[in-house]
Amino acid sequence: MAMSRRDFCQMGAALAAPRAPSIRRIEVFPVHYPTTGHFKFLNPPGRPAVFVKVTAEDGTVGWGQSVPIPTWSYETLESVVSTIEKYLAPALIGRNPFDLAGAHQVMNRAIAPSFSTGMPIAKAGLDLALHDLMGRLRGLNVIEFWGRDPLPRIPLSWTVNPTTLDEIEPLVEEGRRRGYRHFNVKIAPDAKFDLALCRRVRELAPEAFLWADANGGYDLATALYVAPKLADAGVNVLEQPLPANRLAGYRELKKQGALPIIMDEGVVSSVELVEFIRLGLLDGVAMKPARTAGLWDCRRQIEIVLEAGLMFLGSGLTDPDVALAAAIQLYAAYQLKYPAALNGPQFLSGSYLRQPLHPKDGAIERPQGPGLGVEVDEARLRKEAR
Repeated sequence: MAMSRRDFCQMGAALAAPRAPSIRRIEVFPVHYPTTGHFKFLNPPGRPAVFVKVTAEDGTVGWGQSVPIPTWSYETLESVVSTIEKYLAPALIGRNPFDLAGAHQVMNRAIAPSFSTGMPIAKAGLDLALHDLMGRLRGLNVIEFWGRDPLPRIPLSWTVNPTTLDEIEPLVEEGRRRGYRHFNVKIAPDAKFDLALCRRVRELAPEAFLWADANGGYDLATALYVAPKLADAGVNVLEQPLPANRLAGYRELKKQGALPIIMDEGVVSSVELVEFIRLGLLDGVAMKPARTAGLWDCRRQIEIVLEAGLMFLGSGLTDPDVALAAAIQLYAAYQLKYPAALNGPQFLSGSYLRQPLHPKDGAIERPQGPGLGVEVDEARLRKEAR
């Protein structure tokens, strides 16, 4: 049978992977984090997450975390657990943890793509655990493993998601009290409300980088109407104004040129990212390791975006603990120029880390330890996992 170029490259990557103890066991630990404040995607009993523990034959352990939010995408805590336990973990047992290309290849065979990568949030938990394991096997932080020169800390953006206009000022003031200087706002579908919201946030924070995220909530006519007015209100970028599959609409918004158009939900793999750039649909991408099946393809996407001269923004899925650490490492490694919308510390309480990650003065330090840089309190996790 003829070998495709992709198969040939993946075989080469596997041959180039350093010798290492193979993967012996994969375990999952589902939890819920208590939430603080109102955030449109989070509902009781809290923010679901699944810790992923990968153990190598020599006993070395790597930790990852899948962060499903069913109100944002189709994956749930239950689907992540069953997908990993029944499909992905069996495909990875016995493999070299350094062969990331091969790991993603076998995961994509076990759970095939439709339009793009299937079950990316589940796969991200395993990808993060493999990165953590690789670093620990070599005694290196993941950024040292990548050979990059990182930022020491990442400035953050405070999320403003009011239910009434009267809530705007207290929310902005709370962010300022915690040292935040930049703000992102949740908008759509009410254009009138959104314009009043953005004007008021800009008045309260005249020097801020103001990032408006519609999460696909406008139709095209509303998006074309509101984009110039959002620009006049002082918004710097407009993220995901339309549903992810409205590609012709993105082209019209890009041609309108009122604001830089940032994609999020619609970019899962680097394959469609290249296509969307060729089609002239976007001005940049809000990166999320959870959306891209982990760090491996997210790094490729950042490099594609930067090579194309587009905007690279850093975002998250209200990430806790290990998922947050991975995003910080990634954005520090690529010297993110804009404040990151990593709002896990804003909306979540509790931690399963021995040393929780806490912002200070509107920024968050890069964890310095091996792998992803953080240590999981496994005893507590095992006690509280559901």
